[in-house]
Amino acid sequence: MSENDQPIQKQLDMYAEFRGLYLKIVKDLCLSEKKDNEARDLLSQYIEEKKRVLNYDIERVLHSFRREIQSKSIIIIYGCGPSLEESVNYLVKEMDLKHCQNIVNLVADGASILLREQEISLHAVFSDLDGVTEEEINASRFFIILGHGDNIKRLKTYHDALIRSKNLIGTTQVKSTENLINSGGFTDGDRILYFLRPFLTTNHSIFLIGMDFNNIVGKYSKPYIKSNQKASVFKQKKLNHAAKLMELVLSSIDNDIYFVNSPSISKKFKSLTLEEAKNKILLLK
Repeated sequence: MSENDQPIQKQLDMYAEFRGLYLKIVKDLCLSEKKDNEARDLLSQYIEEKKRVLNYDIERVLHSFRREIQSKSIIIIYGCGPSLEESVNYLVKEMDLKHCQNIVNLVADGASILLREQEISLHAVFSDLDGVTEEEINASRFFIILGHGDNIKRLKTYHDALIRSKNLIGTTQVKSTENLINSGGFTDGDRILYFLRPFLTTNHSIFLIGMDFNNIVGKYSKPYIKSNQKASVFKQKKLNHAAKLMELVLSSIDNDIYFVNSPSISKKFKSLTLEEAKNKILLLK
């Protein structure tokens, strides 16, 4: 059986390949693998409940996600970095982003709040529940949830919303289960790229907005942050790991990838001003 003939869940699974990187991150950030396993098991229970209540089938949802991605040629990935708000506001004003038909919007956690406020379609939100509300869970066409040791309480808080979410996809940082996928990545932003890889076709162009890996935390990272602020030592470590993971995953993708209104993390990848990004997106449309 070729890789493309395997179930999508199997194609996405990166537990074995990602294990070594995960252990390095856990050690550096003093995280708890035991707690990550606890969160995985709790989220897996929710998926089992969805099977009973909604006749949920993960492979069916993944096929729907693939159709969504492959129906468009332009992919915009939105991170929560400090350049997010300026970039989104510019593209809404200059090219009517909210009405663009050939774009799929993949959104990291709290960035979904800005897009929802701007009435931009949330095709998929990738979240550990750090920066979203129930409104974003309900508004997203697909909600890709990560269960990890630091969000067990939030998993319990949002139990009902997660059960109701029709196109929920559960992910984990530890060993995959029948219900949950370890697709690689660590933060919500880089996890999008890892998850996306099996779904890309040669005609896709990828634009990264609000993907800033500097020492500033964007105000959409957490609900209680009211303005961009300097990153804590711990947050800076997380951003450093995310930048390394981004460079690793981007090096394995052959599609055109553009950092918009923020410096590229490597000379291998192109940076575009907002005007250059607007012109390129309009050309691709």
